[in-house]
Amino acid sequence: MASARGRFRVEESVPAGESVPSLGYALFATRWLQAPLYFGLVAAQAVYVYEFFGELWRLLHSVVSGQADENAVMLAVLKLVDVVMIANLLIMVIVGGYETFVSRIGLQGHRDQPEWLSHVNSNVLKVKLAMAIVGISSIHLLQMFVNIHHMPQRELIWGTTIHMAFIFSACILAYMAGPMEARSLPAGHGSSHTSPQQPTPPRQSAPAPGASPAPEA
Repeated sequence: MASARGRFRVEESVPAGESVPSLGYALFATRWLQAPLYFGLVAAQAVYVYEFFGELWRLLHSVVSGQADENAVMLAVLKLVDVVMIANLLIMVIVGGYETFVSRIGLQGHRDQPEWLSHVNSNVLKVKLAMAIVGISSIHLLQMFVNIHHMPQRELIWGTTIHMAFIFSACILAYMAGPMEARSLPAGHGSSHTSPQQPTPPRQSAPAPGASPAPEA
């Protein structure tokens, strides 16, 4: 009887012939406007790939011709690492942002699915992006320290200050992401897998020495 009443109420709330999509559905569909932005980032990543191989070719040419010393080789390698880390940042923004804000990619069970993509959300994505920016800033700061004899002291101070600001921001984001992630979990999520405590049977006392055992019922 209760199920019949519930079914009747559902049929009353959505009359026959009424279209389900509304203004809210239309606004939600506007998320696809972000898809061209992510494809634009794919084109930017292609530019970085071109820059990487151009820098690699210049490094090989200078090493073979004997024009590069150890310091120049180190700076060139750091530039290559910088390009790779920026490319990693781009792929995190492209894949994670599309998965979070546009549509599911559906890589469950795929052997090449990134580990971080299985539990990505806006908080996790912000923390990972902040850590990637800290890594890129570290490479730039290391380039300045390798070439410290040719760098003005003002630029070194500003570079170190900006790098510390990035680290502080990443720590704040990581600290804030923990409570926000805990609040997003449903109530009782952590205790859903715990088994109920079984009552312990009453402990029988041992008979005194020399006493005859009690007769069984």
